[in-house]
Amino acid sequence: MDFTYNDEQRMLTDSVRKLVSDAWTFEARRARASTAGLDRTAWGALAELGVAGLLVPQEYDGFGESPATLIAVQFELGRGLVSAPVIPSAVIATTLLAHCGNPAAQSERLPAMATGEDVTVVAWLEPGQRDAVRPQNTLAHASATGYVLSGKKHLVWSGGAADHFLVTALLEGDLAVFQVPAAAAGVTVDDYPTMDRYRCASVSFNAVALPATALVVQGEHAESALGLALDYGVTAVCAHAAGAMERLVEITSDYLKTRRQFGRPLADFQVLQHRLADMLLHKELAASMAYVAAVGLAETDPAERQRLVSSAKVAAGDAGRYVGENAVQLHGGIGVTDELEVGDYFKRLIYTDYLLGSADFHLSRLETLLV
Repeated sequence: MDFTYNDEQRMLTDSVRKLVSDAWTFEARRARASTAGLDRTAWGALAELGVAGLLVPQEYDGFGESPATLIAVQFELGRGLVSAPVIPSAVIATTLLAHCGNPAAQSERLPAMATGEDVTVVAWLEPGQRDAVRPQNTLAHASATGYVLSGKKHLVWSGGAADHFLVTALLEGDLAVFQVPAAAAGVTVDDYPTMDRYRCASVSFNAVALPATALVVQGEHAESALGLALDYGVTAVCAHAAGAMERLVEITSDYLKTRRQFGRPLADFQVLQHRLADMLLHKELAASMAYVAAVGLAETDPAERQRLVSSAKVAAGDAGRYVGENAVQLHGGIGVTDELEVGDYFKRLIYTDYLLGSADFHLSRLETLLV
């Protein structure tokens, strides 16, 4: 897989960087993070650049881009701490639908998702679960007109911004995925902010009546499609984190050049230069491992894909913590104040270690795969 930017990728990333610098300023990010729902104007601007339809197959009005382009775009979004539902909708949900083997569901959802008109997110975690995929208490059963779905999901990424949910449930003992409108009778969404200024939601499904066409995929095919979708999400998170690290290194470098002590810029002190160099090395490692994860997405062997993706996730979490902690320390006392964006980057990077599987989960998966 060639990760050298071609002309189209270069133009796309330049456009995304400009949009992010204009529309995701410090103040704008804070305002969006404190407001429930979705900023449709900002989301529409991303969609116009093709971000929403990046992974949607061309036959469904998308661009059908490769993981290499996904990495490039997520890197730019990470630099600006963009918290729009790109990863939950344009990456995870899109990948699940694109590989579900259900042309009717694909035709119904993907074209609208590609244009940004529809935001669809996956709801899979349940209260009491951590790093789990298989549902325990969300159940579906057949009815005279289709299905009835009941259960509760928590930590639904961008759940408050969703137009539709892809909900995992047990159907006759098998894992199944249903598409559920957010406005359907019996659906209750409780939206809330997270530590890193994303937003999640707890979503309850109280005897939600669904048509037969709501069943997207079931059984082993559902397990494989969901597993692939989550691995795409992990890869995107790794690239997003690498972009955030790059920007945080830049912010810290600028601060050290500006702040003076004993009549000299802090950047003149060799020990601080070494700290900054170590931050840069960790950022480069994280970026390299994001590309490793992208290579893994092209693997036909699920075990090999999981090995590469989990290796990247562990490395990204470790590097993000190092870069974030050192950036705060090099800024001194003001590094932990709410007035600086350093803290926002620090929180996002720390939370990277827990998104879509903690380091413990991915290390355990690696141990299983390597035994």
